[in-house]
Amino acid sequence: MPLYEHVLIARQDLSSAQAEGLIEHFGTVLADNGGKLVDHEYWGVKTMAYKINKNRKGHYAFLRSDAPSEAVQEMERLMRLHDDVMRTLTIKVDEHKELPSVQMQKRDERAERRERR
Repeated sequence: MPLYEHVLIARQDLSSAQAEGLIEHFGTVLADNGGKLVDHEYWGVKTMAYKINKNRKGHYAFLRSDAPSEAVQEMERLMRLHDDVMRTLTIKVDEHKELPSVQMQKRDERAERRERR
């Protein structure tokens, strides 16, 4: 089955438990349609670059899935309809990386950037 990575932004006035409940909800949507949620990370509340629906901040979540395209399409459709989800992004990847995502790594663990001028 194809591999996908999803990022979603939920409203800032949700509690962290409610935001993680959204992750579980969309994981069951994938499972009901023949896919599975491989891994997920809750990134917490972060400030956005611009306002979305009058919100400056949002709960960010990162999901890795192994699902057929029909299951992903159904999950995206339900995300668009859900009142608590402000934005979503889904990309198809060749393989999932085992390390934590860049957002979850500490700054000193990340690869060195080139020298600033």
